[in-house]
Amino acid sequence: MTMTPLDEMGTPLYFIAENAAEAGFETPPNPHGQSLRTWVRALEGGMQKEALVVSAATGTAWRFACDEGAHLGGFNKAPNPLTYLSAGMIASYMNEITALAAQRNINLGNLELVLKNFYNREGDFRKGTMMSGAMGPELTVHCDADCDDQALNTLLYEAVAASPLNGLARGSHPSLFVLVHNGKEVTPEQVTPLDAEPFADPGDNFPKLKRLADSPAVDDLITMMVDEDTAREAHAGLEFVDAPKLPEGQQLLHMHTRCVLRPDGVKEIFKEQYTPVAPSWRFLSSEDGRAPDAASLISAGIGLCFMTQLGRFSHMVKLPLEGYRVIQDTHFSLGGASGGTGKAGEAMPVETHVYLDTGTDDETAQQILGVAERTCFLHAFCRDDIKAKVRAAKDAKAA
Repeated sequence: MTMTPLDEMGTPLYFIAENAAEAGFETPPNPHGQSLRTWVRALEGGMQKEALVVSAATGTAWRFACDEGAHLGGFNKAPNPLTYLSAGMIASYMNEITALAAQRNINLGNLELVLKNFYNREGDFRKGTMMSGAMGPELTVHCDADCDDQALNTLLYEAVAASPLNGLARGSHPSLFVLVHNGKEVTPEQVTPLDAEPFADPGDNFPKLKRLADSPAVDDLITMMVDEDTAREAHAGLEFVDAPKLPEGQQLLHMHTRCVLRPDGVKEIFKEQYTPVAPSWRFLSSEDGRAPDAASLISAGIGLCFMTQLGRFSHMVKLPLEGYRVIQDTHFSLGGASGGTGKAGEAMPVETHVYLDTGTDDETAQQILGVAERTCFLHAFCRDDIKAKVRAAKDAKAA
């Protein structure tokens, strides 16, 4: 089936769907406070994708669009998957920092967060030996704080620990998978199986979605700030600024994200990618429905990144992958500060149901799934034990 490319759909990159349940996108159970179910399908050429994320905590269903850069055969019509994770991460940190500061009667004037994310990869994609990894994010908090340095540093470290995403980063959380190949369930062998029955094949219900007519969403939820050519010139050499040095043979991905609060309380996020160069995007995020919430952005990023790897590997080695879809469940606790639990954030392993239609055997389907999991940067984020580095910069502004 030929899928309509993003720029011909006539819909914005983000919108709230009003009929998710009726269109076949059910709300997941909510055992831990913030459970989200994400459906992802591939569009034009496999690099363009769209996702629907339904939150059990809010009942809101956000539709997101995704694309890759020219180096992966994409068209830069929407943000790439790692952009979603960075935006969701910095939004989550901002939620907890502001909530904890309010609880402790600490004023953080001129607050701005700067987040650096680093990923690495080594091996040969075509041979199926490539492995991706995630490194500890680096968060710098710029503010005029009316407290001493010790109180500020304590607040920041405890706020980061309170983030639900920190529950996924800390410790090892190998993702769990169900595999359905050509309509038949197959027990995964190269990844950790999920002990559950497969969900019904989602088919292609996205065209049934309708935008919410009286949406609470604010205007201009997402905007490209700088195109790829301009970014390449502007970011020349920046991939090495304060970036970790990797062993020979490893490739580095370097993401840079800033977040400030608008007067109306909506978070404004600016994301740049230094290597490989990609367009720069401005996001809005909010926890009250006026813009996508942090958990929905994070969940979309994980599902979209995994879908990129499924399609990319199959295309590179010319495997007959005729169709592929995923349904993903992510389970987070409420924020320790923003949710009032007073505890560190927690998260369960990501659960993904994978549907592959191929003209080949189950062994090849197992290989596609295994390589996709190993090369997905955001499944590596879940799999690896990652600790954020946090630094306060009082009475200073980000460069």
